[in-house]
Amino acid sequence: MPVTKEITRLEKSNVRLSMTVPKEDVRSQYQEVLKELAKNAQIPGFRKGKVPNEVLVRKFGDALKSEAMSKIIQKAIDTVFSDENLPLDERPLPYAQPRMDEEPQFEMDQDMVLSLVYDVMPQVSIGQWKGLEVEIPDITVTEDDIARELEEVRERSAFVLDRDEDAQAQQGDVVTVNYCELDENGETLPNSQRDDFVFTLGSRAIIYQIDDEIAGMKKGETKEVTKTFPEDSDIKELAGSVKKIRITLTAVKEKKLPNLDDELAQDIDEKYNTLDDLKRSIRERLEKALALRIKDMKINKLLEKIMENTPVTLPESMVKAEIDGRLRTTARRYGMDVEGLLRIMAGTGKESGEIINAWRAQAEKGLHSRLIVETIISNQHIEASDEEIEKELENIAADTGKTIEEVKKEYEDKKAREYVEEAIKDSKFFDMLLVESVIKTGSRANYLDVMQNNE
Repeated sequence: MPVTKEITRLEKSNVRLSMTVPKEDVRSQYQEVLKELAKNAQIPGFRKGKVPNEVLVRKFGDALKSEAMSKIIQKAIDTVFSDENLPLDERPLPYAQPRMDEEPQFEMDQDMVLSLVYDVMPQVSIGQWKGLEVEIPDITVTEDDIARELEEVRERSAFVLDRDEDAQAQQGDVVTVNYCELDENGETLPNSQRDDFVFTLGSRAIIYQIDDEIAGMKKGETKEVTKTFPEDSDIKELAGSVKKIRITLTAVKEKKLPNLDDELAQDIDEKYNTLDDLKRSIRERLEKALALRIKDMKINKLLEKIMENTPVTLPESMVKAEIDGRLRTTARRYGMDVEGLLRIMAGTGKESGEIINAWRAQAEKGLHSRLIVETIISNQHIEASDEEIEKELENIAADTGKTIEEVKKEYEDKKAREYVEEAIKDSKFFDMLLVESVIKTGSRANYLDVMQNNE
């Protein structure tokens, strides 16, 4: 179907697509619909397929026009969006449903004018990204950091024993609990029930942070607690809310930590002969992790500078899709579905707008940064060669302990391969960005704070 189109840019990365369908095609589509109806219509007094058109028009006139218009609209849209030459920034985003700007008019003797409004990929005009200057704190791995890691090694190497039947749970015990949230009538709220949840008391592994309430309970004991979360709670999903929770303790086990000696090192891995060997390995691992973290800090600070001089207007559908993705990730982290997480969040008494706004800033920042990276990569014609992809797959195999054949099979899928390509292009751009920038060393910072993103 021949279609004349015109695209007008609107605010917030919206466009209006105006399409004109010639009146000849309007009439032709109407006749097709009428012809199809004539073949199948069954009206008393006429044989099937022999109903005169004028009778059909009298009886089904509005329905005929409605169906013909629907087909014309769909064909016009398909014609425009199937054009391979249509620029990316004129195509609707995959999660943005185009909407009719105004109701089209169906007239046999007139061209049909259609108007759609939809979100498109934002236009990004890159500001300064070379010659930027940022400051990174001075961080090193200390003996205290190694000692802390050794304690974690002991924790992981601990064995557990059942405590006495009448023993009270203590911080550091491995406990098994059933828990749920209760409504005002004491009934279990949907999607809040968790059974046989095992964790170390004091690790704050449950979203409701009920470790202190479980401490002191005995195996088989059930109790209900009311917990108030302050407005500035670290758990933003629960900030400002009051929750009533039923807890049943079904098992209590005591951890027995091994001695910190050569024997422990040998038990960890046969490649360690002494405790000092284990310490050296820990230092190497921490220093490698720190180097990666420092590189990330440099890149993030540089991207923030670029964002300052590269404003981008994000379409609402893009922001919403990003927030939805973050909700799903958070729900998985707490072992629940999105519905359960939203129910908890709604229970804080906050309006839905407040809840979404709490997530919006980070979502917008992430999108802003990503669009800048993708635009510069495109402008600089950064590509991932077949050799680089092969090398990256070999690295994945080495890191995961799989064979290269197993990894290649996993990445046969086009989307999976594209993920590897994007990672390579990102890495090449970030290396370029660091070379083009000035990095200064700032004041002293704590390793743990930096690694936990507190710096």
